[in-house]
Amino acid sequence: MVTWEARRGWLQQLRGAVYRGDGVAVVGLLAAGEPLPVWQLIGDGVATALAHRVEGAAGLAADCASALRGRGWIGDAELAEQLDGLAGTGPMPLLRPLAVDLDVLTEILEGDPLTTGGALDLRTGEVWPRSAIEYAQEDGADVEAPDFEDADRFRWADGDSRDGYRDMVDFIDTVADARLGERLHDAIHGRGAFRRFADTLRRSSEEEMGRWFEWSGERKRGRARAWLTDVGFRVASR
Repeated sequence: MVTWEARRGWLQQLRGAVYRGDGVAVVGLLAAGEPLPVWQLIGDGVATALAHRVEGAAGLAADCASALRGRGWIGDAELAEQLDGLAGTGPMPLLRPLAVDLDVLTEILEGDPLTTGGALDLRTGEVWPRSAIEYAQEDGADVEAPDFEDADRFRWADGDSRDGYRDMVDFIDTVADARLGERLHDAIHGRGAFRRFADTLRRSSEEEMGRWFEWSGERKRGRARAWLTDVGFRVASR
């Protein structure tokens, strides 16, 4: 059985390779053994490998697209279609490429509506959290603030915590330990549900805590991708 330390190390290496746009490293990590089911993250890495014509990337693209379609979470079909298009096994989606970091985009799309929200620059892919916009507009004499009212350049988003709450509910259904599942179910009722849920996991099982981070990260990344598709864009390969 693969330890959580090994899973975490592999995942950190994959994240680093995807962030750097290192397609060779992505292919090497995936070829080394059975990958973790982080297909959204893997797909972005494979897309980069395809763009750089790394040997073995086409086969990995087919495997990843199949896994995405089989799982069927929000955003999975969109990424599978992109991989097909890049690999030449299907039509390329009619979406404009944008150099946006999906992990950063999720920060304005999800969470407490009082603190999240912001805008995406459709020219550069830069994500502007609401707090940064307010600073630039009101207090940031040292910041050159763009015209955030330019609808052709910026797309606004409001924060929402409902999807994150549903993630917790769905994750509890996958927990094999019935007693832990009951404690988690109790934790998500009332104010402070996210904090109590995380605290309960942290105290009970490091492996389940790690699995939750993988699970929630994938769900958020997929929703961010679907949101980006809805406004006519796809993630540009690094």
